[in-house]
Amino acid sequence: MSIRERLSGNEAAATAMKQINPDVVAAFPITPSTEIPQYFSTFVDNGLVDTEFVAVESEHSAMSACIGAEAAGARAMTATSANGLSLMWEMIYIASSLRLPIVLSLVNRAVSGPLNIHNDHSDAMGVRDAGWIMLFSENNQEAYDNTLMAHRIAENENVLLPIMICQDGFITSHSIENIELEEDSEVKKFVGEYHPKHYLLNDKEPIAVGPLDVQSYLFEHKAQQAEAMKAAKDVILQVSKEFEEWTGRHYGLFEEYKLDDAEIAIVCMNSTAGTTKAVIDDLRNQGVKAGLLKLRVYRPFPGEEVANALSHLKAVAVLDKADSLNAAGGALFEDVTSSMYVAKKQVPIVNYIYGIGGRDTTSKEITTVYNDLQEIVNTGKIDNPYRYLGLRREEK
Repeated sequence: MSIRERLSGNEAAATAMKQINPDVVAAFPITPSTEIPQYFSTFVDNGLVDTEFVAVESEHSAMSACIGAEAAGARAMTATSANGLSLMWEMIYIASSLRLPIVLSLVNRAVSGPLNIHNDHSDAMGVRDAGWIMLFSENNQEAYDNTLMAHRIAENENVLLPIMICQDGFITSHSIENIELEEDSEVKKFVGEYHPKHYLLNDKEPIAVGPLDVQSYLFEHKAQQAEAMKAAKDVILQVSKEFEEWTGRHYGLFEEYKLDDAEIAIVCMNSTAGTTKAVIDDLRNQGVKAGLLKLRVYRPFPGEEVANALSHLKAVAVLDKADSLNAAGGALFEDVTSSMYVAKKQVPIVNYIYGIGGRDTTSKEITTVYNDLQEIVNTGKIDNPYRYLGLRREEK
C-alpha cells in the first residue's frame, strides 16, 4: 500500500535512493542538487542504508568513483547539476562507453556563463548525445517514480547503459508536493539485486576495463552502444508496465494530454507541462482544441511514436528550455522536426526558446503560444519558425 507523504523533489530522489540502498554513492555538492546527497548522507549516518558514501573533491571524481564501483560489480548512484555535470563531461562518455548502468539524478540548472544557479535545460542538452538514457520528470512524484525504475532499465542485459533522471532545479527540487511513496520492502522487491555478468572483482574471469580501443574496434563498439540505446525503448516500456501493475501509476514514452482530438499542441518537458495543462483546460472551456505532448523519454528519442502522435495536428509548437545557439532552433525542436520529416508527416512546427536562467514562464505566455498556433492555422503562414517566449526587448 502506498504511503502518503509531502516531500520536495530532492527529498523524493533521496528517499528513492534510500529505498534502493545502492552499494556506492559518490557525490560532490552543487546547487540545486546538493540536498540529494545531503539527505542521503543522513540515511547513511543513521544506519538506514549500508551504502558506502564517498565524499569526493569534485564532480569529476564523483563520476570516476561511480565508474570504478560499477566496474568492480557494485551498484552506484550520484547526483549533480549544471557546472557539476560539465566537470564530469569526460567521465560521462567513459561511463556509457564502458556500458556501466550508473544512475544519476540531474537537477537541471543553467550552465555558466555568466554564472546562474537557476533552472533551464542547458546541462542536460549539453550531454544529450553522450550515450546516456535520459528521463524527464514533470513533478516530484515522477522524479521519485523514475528513480525507482532507473536500475531496472539501465541494468537490463540488452541495455547496460547509464541513466539520468532529470527534474527542474528549484521549481520541483525545492518545492514540497504531496507524493505517494511505496513500502521499502516492495521497492527492494521491484528493483531487485544487481548481479552483473562481467566485473573486475570476479577472480574466475579476469577482464580489463577501459583499454585502448583503436580503429580496428571502436566503430563496432559505438554501433553496439547505439543498438543498446534503441533496445532501451522497449525495456523502458516493459519496466513502466510492471511499475503500473505494482503502483497503479502509468508511464509511457510521453504523456498525451487532451491530444487525441486536439488541433494545436505544445511539445515540452519537465515542470512546464503543469502550467501548459492548466492553460489547455482554460482554452478547452473556450472551445479551443488545444493539447500537449509531454516528453518523458528524451534518450532514446521516440521519433516514430512522437511523429505519429503529432501527425493529426494543424500546428505544433516545440518549447526548448535551452538554446543550441546554432541559428536553427533548440535540441528538442530539431529532434521533433527530424522525426516528422523522416516519417513523412507534414505539420507546421515552430520553436520557442524559453525560461533561460530560471526566467518565469507564465500561463499568460503559454496562452500566447496557442494564440500564435491558431494564427498559423488561420493564415497558413509561419513568418519565423525560431522564436523567443518571455524575452524582454528594448523599445524602438
